[in-house]
Amino acid sequence: MIRLVIADDHPVVREGLKYVVSQNRDMQLVGEAEDARSTLEISRSVRVDVLLLDVSMPGTGVVDLIRSLRALRPNPRILVLSVHPERHYARRVLQAGADGYLTKTHSPTALAAAIRQVYAGRKYVTPALAEELALDLSAGRHATPHEALSNREYEVFRRLGAGSRVNEIASELGLSAKTVRTYRSRILEKMNLTSTAEIIFYAVHNGLVGPAPSPEAGEPRHPSRPVRRRRSASST
Repeated sequence: MIRLVIADDHPVVREGLKYVVSQNRDMQLVGEAEDARSTLEISRSVRVDVLLLDVSMPGTGVVDLIRSLRALRPNPRILVLSVHPERHYARRVLQAGADGYLTKTHSPTALAAAIRQVYAGRKYVTPALAEELALDLSAGRHATPHEALSNREYEVFRRLGAGSRVNEIASELGLSAKTVRTYRSRILEKMNLTSTAEIIFYAVHNGLVGPAPSPEAGEPRHPSRPVRRRRSASST
């Protein structure tokens, strides 16, 4: 019997996942969690074979959470579920120690197969992601600017790119607003951008977030404007 914990902050999603589990006789739900803290607590208190982990829950970022789960003894197999396409998070969560990555657009049959595969000790990636990773290795792919970001910087970057304000990001990640502003400065420097507006444009243009929200009070955005690059010292 595969003992499962579902960690997702959306009750409707949890109910859907619970239904999928209930349709498989070799699976048993032993717990639910709605944020990073409760995920760690339940993983410490019950024996978990496979953890179904949403990529965007409140609390510490998914990469840090995976590393904390990996420090547990025993630690569960981790199958990350996400509404985000594989290019958003798959590499990062697999490098952090996740056993698989599956988007929520896949069928219940695919989910059950992925659960069984990671339970058996094998990694799970879709054929499309496996092909992409293989091409990266064989072609010596050049990293895109956002891939230079640390995992925490990437968490902040994606939230900034989705239009979240500094105080909102600080609350979601359990950081101070000052720390988030520091991350924002590092992101601008590493990606050679000049403003939050350009972060939003980059994130939307590269498909790393959904469509940009309507502008509100604060820094204006110009999604149709091309991203300006800082002039190098040699060009001045």
